[in-house]
Amino acid sequence: MSVKLRWYVFRFYASVFIVLGLRQKAIDIFEQMLGEYPNDPYVISSLAYLKTQEGDKRGAIEMYKRVVQRSDAGAQSWYNLGFLQEETGQIEDAEFSFRKALELDEKLDLAWYGLGLTLIQQRRFDDAVKALKKNTQLQPMSPYGWYQLARVYVDRQEPEEAVKIIRHLKDFEPKFAKQLERETGLTV
Repeated sequence: MSVKLRWYVFRFYASVFIVLGLRQKAIDIFEQMLGEYPNDPYVISSLAYLKTQEGDKRGAIEMYKRVVQRSDAGAQSWYNLGFLQEETGQIEDAEFSFRKALELDEKLDLAWYGLGLTLIQQRRFDDAVKALKKNTQLQPMSPYGWYQLARVYVDRQEPEEAVKIIRHLKDFEPKFAKQLERETGLTV
């Protein structure tokens, strides 16, 4: 069987296992493929995704690091790496990955949000405000960026700015507005 045909047969079996919900078997196939096709971006990305789905964050990070080493790595791969790094407490690494994602696609709202979270954790509130404002500009109807932005304003002792956000959230996400009122003690 030709090398190319063998690759497609592997991919077919992995896809069947994924459809059947047998992710570990699909991982096994992709790991076998990785042995034969060690630099294949589809194989590495698929492994990263499946390892994330299975809760193997460390393994997924290792795979995403391999993906982003490629010159053709896209913003989404950098974002995925940053997301996992932030989740596992690798805050400075996550910040770097989110910034790389944004270099490639400055309109990737999720990367702005992730960057904001990493900056909050580093208590760099001024920078976090900038990142979260960019996120809310790109995703004005998503409550998550607004919520975090209000929290930062409270941490910066700017309750009037947080109140503005609570008012804004009441228009389209009243549950988030109520949660902020409870958590901050601010009422609108």
